[in-house]
Amino acid sequence: MADTFKKRQNTIQFFFLVAALLLIGKAMQLQLVDSTFRTKANATAIDKLTIYPSRGVIYDRDTNLMVNNDPIYDLMVTYNRIDPEMDTSKFCELLNIDGAFFRESLHKNWRDDRFSKSVPFVFMSKISAERFARFQESLYQFPGFFVQLRNVRGYPANTGAHLLGYIREVNKREVEQANDIYASGDYIGATGLESSYEELLRGEKGAKYVFKDNLGRVIDTYKSERRDVIAKSGKDLVSTIDLDLQAFGEMLMENKRGSIIALEPATGEILAMVSSPGYDPNDLVIGNEERGKAYLSLNRDSLKPLFNRAVLAQYPPGSLFKPLVALIAMQEGVLKPKRLIRCNGAYFHNGLRLTGCHGHPTCTSVSMAIQHSCNAYFVTVFREVVDQFGFDQPNIGLDTFNAYLNRFGLGKPLGIDFPSEKGGNYPTSRYYTDWFNKQQEGQRWNSLWIRSLAIGQGEIQMTNMQMVNAAAMLANRGYYITPHLVKGYLNSNASIPEKYLKKNFIGIDKEHFEPVIDGMERAVLAGTARSAYIPDIPICGKTGTAENSGKDHSIFFSFAPKENPQIAVVVYVENAGFGGTYAAPIASLMIEKYIRGEIPRERLWRLEYIKNANLLELLP
Repeated sequence: MADTFKKRQNTIQFFFLVAALLLIGKAMQLQLVDSTFRTKANATAIDKLTIYPSRGVIYDRDTNLMVNNDPIYDLMVTYNRIDPEMDTSKFCELLNIDGAFFRESLHKNWRDDRFSKSVPFVFMSKISAERFARFQESLYQFPGFFVQLRNVRGYPANTGAHLLGYIREVNKREVEQANDIYASGDYIGATGLESSYEELLRGEKGAKYVFKDNLGRVIDTYKSERRDVIAKSGKDLVSTIDLDLQAFGEMLMENKRGSIIALEPATGEILAMVSSPGYDPNDLVIGNEERGKAYLSLNRDSLKPLFNRAVLAQYPPGSLFKPLVALIAMQEGVLKPKRLIRCNGAYFHNGLRLTGCHGHPTCTSVSMAIQHSCNAYFVTVFREVVDQFGFDQPNIGLDTFNAYLNRFGLGKPLGIDFPSEKGGNYPTSRYYTDWFNKQQEGQRWNSLWIRSLAIGQGEIQMTNMQMVNAAAMLANRGYYITPHLVKGYLNSNASIPEKYLKKNFIGIDKEHFEPVIDGMERAVLAGTARSAYIPDIPICGKTGTAENSGKDHSIFFSFAPKENPQIAVVVYVENAGFGGTYAAPIASLMIEKYIRGEIPRERLWRLEYIKNANLLELLP
């Protein structure tokens, strides 16, 4: 019995001894061999690191890259972890900064809720990859500092500055209103597609929790499987832009002030959107050390290169308005396609010459009136539309006329996927009643006094986007699809909004379009737009010469071919004279470039003439 008890006692003691040895061995391994737990025990904090997503890139319609991402680095610092004995001179030398910058970057208003001595903040932002490479090897010598990778924009094609836009740092108001989406130092789309598609392009920030030692160095992750959040990249946009056509249009508009817009009538997809003067989008990228100077120079330039004339400028459309007047008059039944109206060099009333016109044969039809852009013809029919309910009730007639303009998309923004689009203007009957009352109480107005509207002058204003949309409306014989700049998303099933697929019918019977379109074709073949003629490509167009306090503006809108149109184009060249001088040939070159892919040898003289024309020298 005693022997059995003794054996059990020895067995139990053996197991305790083995267990004790295992525990001692593990303790030795942890404390003397493996430094993991010792290092973690020395950690002074658990930090949350923000992981910035890759911003979505932008392609043209054929997936040629227009906007990409370039790496850039922000140097972060936690004030409480800075080593007061650090080698400041070496630190400044590696980053190419001086002592004043060092002290200023560290000095914060610690009473401000945005800053804390124990929370990392940006010491120096937008460090280039080249400068970071020099600094990285010595980073360990500067406790409290660490680097955060960011992405900024690059523009491999150096084109499309206005339509693409640029990004900038968020401001305080944006941070406060963002519901934790943005933090101080984050980037946001400021203009162009970068702004209108910010929500899709920016992606979603991620987070990583790490142990840091008392020198601010990352030691290990902290519960990464449970707490870390993976950053989600922004969506890659496939734009509607034809990159070659966009670059070609920008080249044509060099040394000129104005805009070109081209779109596909059947879809409303914008093929090119040029505003001139423009600028190199790479001048305003974050990380460019001369960015501030470049922006200041552009902002102070009297030619306003930052101003997007495609959607912000509001102009009198001039004679481009006449086809719309004809459509409304025929729909209202006051004009027949074969109607003859005499001109005699001007519009006369009671023997008085009121609105001048240029010399041309007597117009015996709507088509001929558009071909020769007869002012007398369109003043006559406009007045008849306004006076159809009685000469003493022009308000009813003008309101009827304006109801069509509203359906044409005038007097309001079209709703394109682009920020800050202007809406132009058409004067209402209330406007005229109020205006004439101000001149003399009880004074009445009539159609004669507002006749300038018939030829696209007076208070009527349109944006270039509205003008090209009107050309598309004519090309489609009665409807338009709201112009837009994004076709879809790469590697995504997401679709564009329904409004950019829907046909907007304008309330004009299809039969009324043919005499107008025939007149536009005749204008190119043997009328005011002969400079737009291209053999084998039937172009339908209308010139305009908008009166201006200085030299008149040259305007042209068009579509081609006549049947099954592939492209609509508007060209507006400020202070360039007659519509046929510059606007019409520029539009024809854009059409030919898009349809044929190149300008044939026999037309290169026209290209060189336009390309070499410097109209900025002629500006007042």
